Amino acid sequence: MSLGEDEFEEGARKLKLKVVYEDTDVLVVTAPNEDELIKILLDLLKDKPMSVKELHTILSGLASEDKIRRALIRLVNDGVVYMQTDGRFIVAGI
Repeated sequence: MSLGEDEFEEGARKLKLKVVYEDTDVLVVTAPNEDELIKILLDLLKDKPMSVKELHTILSGLASEDKIRRALIRLVNDGVVYMQTDGRFIVAGI
């Protein structure tokens, strides 16, 4: 899956990534740190349950699958997120 220019810019802003540089041709953002990634994952999971693969597709180029898994495990251990029987993650209490 490949994002178009406008889709990437919109996604980067929606995920609240820090913009380092921007002009008409280029948008440079910083990859999220662990705490920022957790907030991003929570925002995404509030919309709908998602698998690691789905989350990685959305965050491709910003966070590795391992980083996403570590963040999800932390959220599961904290009781904020749980994994459904189909392997998708969902925010507890929604």
